Amino acid sequence: MIHQNLFKRVISVAVFLPFLILKGHAQLDHLNTRSYTDTTRSYVEVAGYVNSMARSPFWFQSNQFGIVSPTAKTLVSARAGVESYWKLSEDAANGKPGWRVGGGIEAVGNITDQSKVMLPQAHVSVRFKDWELSAGRKKRWLGLADSTMGLGSYTWSGNALPIPAVYFGTNKFIPVPFTKGVLSFSGSYSDGWFESGRPITSELKLHQKSLYLRIGKESSTVKLYGGFVHQVQWGGKSPYETVNGQMPKGFENYLNVIFGTLNPSGKDKTDFDLENRVGNHLGSLDMGMEIETYGATIFMYRQSFIEDGSLFYLNNVLDGLHGFRIKRKISYGAAFEVNEALVEFFNSKSQGGAEFIEGDGKYRGKDDYFHHVQVRDGWSYYNRTIGSPVIPPTTETSWRWPAYFFTSNNRVSALHLGLKGTFLQDWKWHTKLTYTHNLGTYNAPFGEGVKQFSGFVAIERTFLSDVISGLTGQVSCAFDTGKLYQNSAGVMVSIRKAGLF
Repeated sequence: MIHQNLFKRVISVAVFLPFLILKGHAQLDHLNTRSYTDTTRSYVEVAGYVNSMARSPFWFQSNQFGIVSPTAKTLVSARAGVESYWKLSEDAANGKPGWRVGGGIEAVGNITDQSKVMLPQAHVSVRFKDWELSAGRKKRWLGLADSTMGLGSYTWSGNALPIPAVYFGTNKFIPVPFTKGVLSFSGSYSDGWFESGRPITSELKLHQKSLYLRIGKESSTVKLYGGFVHQVQWGGKSPYETVNGQMPKGFENYLNVIFGTLNPSGKDKTDFDLENRVGNHLGSLDMGMEIETYGATIFMYRQSFIEDGSLFYLNNVLDGLHGFRIKRKISYGAAFEVNEALVEFFNSKSQGGAEFIEGDGKYRGKDDYFHHVQVRDGWSYYNRTIGSPVIPPTTETSWRWPAYFFTSNNRVSALHLGLKGTFLQDWKWHTKLTYTHNLGTYNAPFGEGVKQFSGFVAIERTFLSDVISGLTGQVSCAFDTGKLYQNSAGVMVSIRKAGLF
């Protein structure tokens, strides 16, 4: 929950902070230019997993939009997807598409001892120039963080199935009028619905908005970024701190959710609601810098965590996600090359301290990330963390650690390395290496801490021929060693064919 007038002030800080402090960004593909061709994109893939234990290693299951089972010793997965857009009109000013309509669907069938079929994407969309309105499930990334090699954004990492939502937003940075392209913005606004049958809550709703600014033209050598993501779980039913099991709902409370109204009035609220805000508020305040050189693109970023007002008082300023990525522009055709390198440091151990005293900025701590008094099944969707995967569900950690609400471990420091490159020119490789030190939670600590290391390495090659084009084969292995998870190792082999239609 965000206390005091934090949300209003966060908006102001998001606008002006990039001018004051320059700290890091990573993957900007979800904010910068998108492809606007009207061709159909499609694929079909078959993948097989074999693990040493009935638990998938961390980097096999994390940030895969929830399609890889966390509890499978063997898994065969068949996947297929298609997405297409049709041009309805053309923007006469620049010859680009004006109105476009389309949609996409993706299906995943997993054969295990608990086989299931999932739809990670099923949406219809209308686009006008650089704006989009869509409804349904669609894969999205929010925040200034690397979405391919890194841990992912703090609150929205791609670790869970996409939540069904009505979404309106931009597809790229759009220049602000009268700034000659020096100032641009990217934003979104959406409302969605959580799954039925959650362990504790039901009929839970999602409200989400984001706004990012860029200083510098798309072609500038140096570009600065700043912005925020604000998200709320609200309007559902819960047996905790509610009126007859119902959290505040309706249009008036929806406005309270949008504006983060402090101390809202109304007979449908408990003392907990009246003293705080309607729903579970959380988010991140992001800033980044991108530097273009002749031979590389350098990107640095920092995400600060918004929850319980600690950030306003700078109590949890030690917590955050920091990243540095360098991507080479030139390949020299060597037998072995490193083309991208990413280093991230994640910390959530502070949480503003071990005490929370209402109204006292000095002791506004114990943020208890991804937990909430009413929403005790946490910041999750189908029991998967929606945010950073280094804060896992209690069901995924070792039996030796105490169960505490949704996650038994939200006080974490992590050092992460991601690398991409080529060898023998035609082969690609990439790796992810993650070390974490885990303290549990303030209410159920692990003691001196638990160490964990998770690794991943993959090689792939795309085969081109007159008979079959766009066929990609991949072999990867992953492993976990430490005391947070059950030790495991696995191998995955997949064949993917792109461009079916």
